[in-house]
Amino acid sequence: MPDDAVRFGANYTPAQGWFHHWLDFDLDAVRADLDAIAALGLDHVRVFPLWPVFQPNRALIRPRAVEQLVALADAAAERGLDVNVDGLQGHLSSFDFLPSWTRTWHRSNMFTAPDVVAGQEEYLRTLAAALADRPNFLGMTVGNEINQFSDDPHPDPDRIGPDQAARWLERMLAACERGAPGRLHVHAEYDAAWYRDGHPFTPAQAARLGGATAVHSWVFNGTAQRHGARGTATEHHAAYLIELAKAWALDPHRPVWLQEAGAPAPLIRPERAARFTEATITNALDCAGLWGVTWWCSHDVSRDLADFPELEYGLGLLSNDGRVKPAGDAVARIAARWRGRPHRPAPRTTALVLDTPDPAGADAAGHSDAPGHPDGAAGRSACAPGGAFFEAWAALTAEGVRPAVVLAEHAEDPAHLTARGITEVLRVRDVAPPPPA
Repeated sequence: MPDDAVRFGANYTPAQGWFHHWLDFDLDAVRADLDAIAALGLDHVRVFPLWPVFQPNRALIRPRAVEQLVALADAAAERGLDVNVDGLQGHLSSFDFLPSWTRTWHRSNMFTAPDVVAGQEEYLRTLAAALADRPNFLGMTVGNEINQFSDDPHPDPDRIGPDQAARWLERMLAACERGAPGRLHVHAEYDAAWYRDGHPFTPAQAARLGGATAVHSWVFNGTAQRHGARGTATEHHAAYLIELAKAWALDPHRPVWLQEAGAPAPLIRPERAARFTEATITNALDCAGLWGVTWWCSHDVSRDLADFPELEYGLGLLSNDGRVKPAGDAVARIAARWRGRPHRPAPRTTALVLDTPDPAGADAAGHSDAPGHPDGAAGRSACAPGGAFFEAWAALTAEGVRPAVVLAEHAEDPAHLTARGITEVLRVRDVAPPPPA
């Protein structure tokens, strides 16, 4: 595979028992799931240990659970699948999975309490070390959208500031690196990091810490509600996040991983899921520096399981009984088309200026002693659906412009613009608003 070939994978949701399968681990069932994923022509899976199952006590990381994770990775290798492992689960499909030694009688801030943070470090190091000698181990993701524990609208957040978030991320990523040096270790947040004013996890952290920038593109965040299932902003939402992430990166060649994207009903009706899937991936592939696409998710959630939000039941590329769904066919077609091909899209020569740069004094990780909201946090809502920047980018895209994004501080920096292939810079005020719906 060429070094610049794009990767295609799935977030592995077991067909039997969902992520509760770790309680009744059945390697034969896992193998059957992985056979079905490999048959789609995918090359990797992202897998999710449940943190309280693997580390039920701060001093106990269950050896048997770690062995089962390694067995899953080995089964994936037998089918030609690489594996990324999310460590701190954390939060999945509306359910929180936090160990009892962090809650209620042991209530602690998971980002700042010294004993909790030390326990997290050892847990991540242990998982990474267990897989370090496996050639198909890509690396660790610190946790799945763990930023949701730090702020509203979580019902019981562990509140922190941006400096504390940056220090926590640095420690967690360092623990992964100690366990498995040289692998692709990343962290991943839901889009509050990009869109929510004052949120402690910031764009600079996302785009500058770890080996790649991970973005999670979900159009139920107001995008599909505002623009419709077939709207330009909806079908280009993943591409928008990729370009937004690239604006914040210090390295113009830093890879961006579309680590989650899915077709949520009823905003994307089942009969339109294949179109949405193909459009989302095709538009993402029009972005330079794309490491890969990991679709959410491999298998539907069984209707035998209760209390999931309705949209979670039907997100799979495969049905709960293993039937390939239209979205699965779409991903398989795209993966086959790109297999072994270099990914070299044309540069996006026009950039839209984002007027929320880092304040003076912010370092590479986004640490800052400046007053107010570090990392341009005060203006992030302009980037969210309905915000002036978001809507201007979507309007340009609807005109066929292929806009990149550049921070205001770089908008007149010839070296930065040249490195990214940008030859024209536009401001939001230069973009005609879209006609009324």
